[in-house]
Amino acid sequence: MTSPLDDAMKRLDAALGLLEASVARRLDAEKRRGGLETELQLMEDDRSRLAEELDGALTRLHRFEAATDDVSRRVQLAILAVQTVLAQAGQLEAEGG
Repeated sequence: MTSPLDDAMKRLDAALGLLEASVARRLDAEKRRGGLETELQLMEDDRSRLAEELDGALTRLHRFEAATDDVSRRVQLAILAVQTVLAQAGQLEAEGG
C-alpha cells in the first residue's frame, strides 16, 4: 500500500512532466514563430525592392516608348523628304529629257 504522500508526489511529478512538455512545446512554437516573422519581414523587404525596381523599369519603358515614337516620326519625315527630292528629280529629268 502506498502512502498519501507517495501518491501526491507521483501526481506532482506527473504534473511537472506535463508542465515541462508544455513549456518545451511553447518554446518550440515561439522559435518557429520568430523564424516565420523573420521570413515574412524578408519577403516584405523583397517585395518593396521589387516594387521599386518595377517602378523604375516602367519609367524607363515609358521614356523608351517616347523616344521610339520621336525617332519613328523623324524617320517618316526623312522618308517623305527623300521621296519629295526623288520625285522632283524625276520631274526634272522628264522635263529635261
